Amino acid sequence: MGDVLNSAGDLDVNTKTASAAIDDRSMTGRDRPRSRPQFKAVDRVQEGMTQDGNDQAITPEALWERLEAGEPVELLDVRNREEINAWQIDGERVSTTEVPYMRFLSARVNDEVASLVDPEQSYVVVCPRGEESAEVTADLRAAGIDAQNLAGGMEGWARVYLSTTIAEDPTVLQYHRPASGCLAYAVVSGGDALVVDPLRAFVDRYAADVAALDAEITHVLDTHVHADHVSGVRELAAATNATPIVPAGATDRGLAFEADTIGDRETIAIGDADVEVLATPGHTTDAVSLVVDGTLLSGDSLFLDGVPRPDLQFGTAAAEELAGELYDTLTDRLASLPDDTVVAPGHVPPGRRPDADGVYTAPLGELRDRLAAFSEERTAFVNRIVDSIGEPPANHERIVAANLGQESLTDEDAFEVELGPNNCAVAVD
Repeated sequence: MGDVLNSAGDLDVNTKTASAAIDDRSMTGRDRPRSRPQFKAVDRVQEGMTQDGNDQAITPEALWERLEAGEPVELLDVRNREEINAWQIDGERVSTTEVPYMRFLSARVNDEVASLVDPEQSYVVVCPRGEESAEVTADLRAAGIDAQNLAGGMEGWARVYLSTTIAEDPTVLQYHRPASGCLAYAVVSGGDALVVDPLRAFVDRYAADVAALDAEITHVLDTHVHADHVSGVRELAAATNATPIVPAGATDRGLAFEADTIGDRETIAIGDADVEVLATPGHTTDAVSLVVDGTLLSGDSLFLDGVPRPDLQFGTAAAEELAGELYDTLTDRLASLPDDTVVAPGHVPPGRRPDADGVYTAPLGELRDRLAAFSEERTAFVNRIVDSIGEPPANHERIVAANLGQESLTDEDAFEVELGPNNCAVAVD
């Protein structure tokens, strides 16, 4: 490629200090400008009412503001148990009461709706698309119980998408999808922009945000073949006439569409900024991270609370081998980066609150001190990671096939297939 130049799942909570907070920016020794999260999906209105002024409903964006602020929220989930177990709204102060919609229908006949809930509680009522929950909300309010319907239901929740500036000169925007914890980035410099790990569902959003910064998207890149969400690399590149880029290792995985490839220690020129590529295998064989002027866009190679799972590409049979690669990535391939490098990962757990600046970042030195992965011996690390593998992301095999270009999905199917938590991290008791 013309401007690429050759040069040279749940959390890992087994940390040295499991309760350590990730909100101390003093160790970086740098002032990194921040902006509060920006909501673009719909305009918020007073007190979280929907745009038509319906005070019986709360917008998904307003619900997120409550969760971000640490307010207690009592959800009344009227979906069936299978749907709830697969995916629900999480948060540090979220409590959930489960009462299936059909029970409310029966109780309505006998005027016993109030008996199904705590009459002293205030509820946000949830269903798949906001329809059944609207009925339940009306019944509860008629019975004198404080309740609001989540407008759009879980589908509306999945469409909330936030952006925050985490660095300037070059500008780095961090995008956050609270429903899944997926993070994406835009690096903007000198009128050019690189979008990293875009979600297909939000292609229009990236183009609009970059245009607002008087720039054009020139490059679009995935840090690896994702298994938890449908990539927007091809769609965004086509919509903006940008260059799609994937790690060189994606070709070995069966890449079936045209894209430039990038390898270890190569550099992508974005305006006045040079973005350095680091090979960081472990989660997958093709995984890379990007260094942008002291910020490490770590993709799924390092998270703020732990490390990625090593089994999604080849299954558990090869998990030990990739866990060893991951150990080498953390202790060797990233070793040259200074402690004040700002780590900006590819995921956070759904429901995790941002730090005091409204962002999801941490100094690399803090992670080296806090995460057990950086202090363990190789064998102990590999054994712990392999033993900690949990359930994979929903539909991950189909998502991988789509992201390699081996399977085509409609926009509706692409949105539906990725709903739920990302599950790309290991879970440790």
